[in-house]
Amino acid sequence: MKDFNPADNIQDLQYFGEFGGVNPSISDSSTYTFLSAKTMFDTFEGNAEGCYLYSRHSSPSNLYLDKALAAMEGTESANVAASGMGAITPTLLQLCGTGDHIVSSRTIYGGTYAFLKNFTPKFGIKTTFVDITKLDVVEASITPDTKVLYCETVSNPLLEVADIAGLAKIAKKHNIKLVVDNTFSPLSVAPAKLGADIVIHSLTKYINGSSDTVGGVVCASQEFVNSLKNVNNGASMLLGPTMDSLRSASVMKNLRTLHIRIKQHSHNALYLAEKFEKDGLKTVYPGLKSHPSHELYKSMINPEYGFGGMMTIDVGTLDKANELMELMQQRNLGYLAVSLGFYKTLFSAPGTSTSSEIPLEEQAAMGLTDGLIRFSIGLDNDIERTYSMMRSCMEELGVLDKSIALAN
Repeated sequence: MKDFNPADNIQDLQYFGEFGGVNPSISDSSTYTFLSAKTMFDTFEGNAEGCYLYSRHSSPSNLYLDKALAAMEGTESANVAASGMGAITPTLLQLCGTGDHIVSSRTIYGGTYAFLKNFTPKFGIKTTFVDITKLDVVEASITPDTKVLYCETVSNPLLEVADIAGLAKIAKKHNIKLVVDNTFSPLSVAPAKLGADIVIHSLTKYINGSSDTVGGVVCASQEFVNSLKNVNNGASMLLGPTMDSLRSASVMKNLRTLHIRIKQHSHNALYLAEKFEKDGLKTVYPGLKSHPSHELYKSMINPEYGFGGMMTIDVGTLDKANELMELMQQRNLGYLAVSLGFYKTLFSAPGTSTSSEIPLEEQAAMGLTDGLIRFSIGLDNDIERTYSMMRSCMEELGVLDKSIALAN
């Protein structure tokens, strides 16, 4: 990561609008005209560079964002989609068919888990869920039918860290594709530079950053992106998870401030995590030395952007977690809401929300407890004030003992 700064790559991109505007013009068309019938034929065959066919295939606005996100991740190309799941599902279906096998991290976004556990078996695709932090277990799970190794850089919601370089070696050894969801760690980690074949983001989260739209992207080789968009057998083309041009332009504008936002998210999360841990709360944050993968993650990140804005605390019971979240929302400390990357702090109990698709016995096996609260820490200017207010809520509900907190 020392020789790769994604924010510089984004900054160096300049697109001029149709009339010389500093923002590229928005292409508000679903279909495009051709000057000759032969050009239309060539475009359908994929042989006409720079020509547009139909917005489900590509559009100028989406291609601007594609190029920016490919530059951010250091890949040859990218393909945006209407949601994060609209990026994940076509990717896996493009790579796998009947009889194929996927090895996946057991701690992943609930929607991805449900897709692999409940939906892909309809097509004869099987998945083995493993502890992604144990490379020997990962490799032992690979079979002759395995086509994909899937993980998240920082897992949702337990914040386990994947050793991407180690996983990449295993994937290459067995000639399978390593697909990494990097939603929790844009700019901080560049999985493609560590050996990942395909990098996915939910643009809904940090990259857009304003919780006003959903979107996704697949960053990969030009060959793979072309396969997704192939008019005859491309999963993205045929399933149709197309991002709207107006939304694409909106995400593009927000991308320009991502580096500033990520630094503040990380700064605030580290401050709170250190305080809560000192107060005696069970706190998980990759920036804490107590995190089992702290040193690994430290070696993976671009230190300029820190350890990210996601953290968890465990307050013992679901009832106590709900009480605390409701009180913090009443005190204007944030929102009791799913998702992440917003300017305000968001908090939820993942066992009954974003990971509710995972059966309770499997939640227990992976360490997802009832009292766990997942925080997406916001862009608060005075994080000391935020901590003081959060601690006051915790003291009021008995989550923290006032005398111990004051002593710290």
